[in-house]
Amino acid sequence: MTTDVRADLYPSRGAAEMTTPRQDPVIWSAPGAPGPIAAKDLQSFEHDGFLAIDQLITPDEVAVYRAELDRLVADPQVRADERSIIEPKSQSVRSVFEVHKLSALFANLVRDERVVGRARQILGSDVYVHQSRINVKPGFGASGFYWHSDFETWHAEDGLPNMRTVSVSIALTENYDTNGGLMIMPGSHKSFVGCAGETPKDNYKRSLQMQDAGIPSDEVLTKLADRHGIKLFTGKAGSATWFDCNAMHGSGDNITPYARSNVFIVFNSVDNTAQEPFAAPVRRPEFIGARDFTPV
Repeated sequence: MTTDVRADLYPSRGAAEMTTPRQDPVIWSAPGAPGPIAAKDLQSFEHDGFLAIDQLITPDEVAVYRAELDRLVADPQVRADERSIIEPKSQSVRSVFEVHKLSALFANLVRDERVVGRARQILGSDVYVHQSRINVKPGFGASGFYWHSDFETWHAEDGLPNMRTVSVSIALTENYDTNGGLMIMPGSHKSFVGCAGETPKDNYKRSLQMQDAGIPSDEVLTKLADRHGIKLFTGKAGSATWFDCNAMHGSGDNITPYARSNVFIVFNSVDNTAQEPFAAPVRRPEFIGARDFTPV
């Protein structure tokens, strides 16, 4: 009798930390494939693991989406929903997940060709939404997100087998160099850091407020930073940053008066659908890691 054992290209959450070279392409589409991203920008994304766009949506559109974000955050029913994550100290809403299902406006944004067209071009296939959320990051004490690779979590806890996933963060407020902006280590997406330690049951309940499991060691983070450097993203509302699922990234606390709000959409290839978790006892809820693989 034979046993069907899944190949785990990216082992993590074991007894020891380990680094594995990337086994997957960064750009999955064929050279010259049509799409909204210019060839030189695709090359830059392949090399650095990210692509910044000065204006993805217009100022008028920013105003519409920002008003929708404010509406959702102020809605008591949304706040009470399990899809809303609350800051432990200030009790302010930190994030609201699955916004493309909570809001028709954000559902339209997901389907916007300026958005989904870039995802299809990078991933070389039809795509579905693995995760969506609005991040509020209010001023005066909103906590940051520590250094991590999203793919490490999505692989270990959601069961995504390959690095065929891309994220976009669209700014709905100005990103200053002082209000807890996104930081990425350029080129870090070419190596996978398998973290040490088992995944606690229901880890998502803690990790969405303060990540613990799936965090690289200080030694590994120092080596990555020394090798790749750190890029801090600033920009006007309406700007956007696309980044590879395995890019090492994080953000600091926001102690300024100025909120840093954005809408965050994760597109996954329909050829890379979630399986059972590779290194967690149970699946995360579907509002965090989708099991509806319907193409956008």
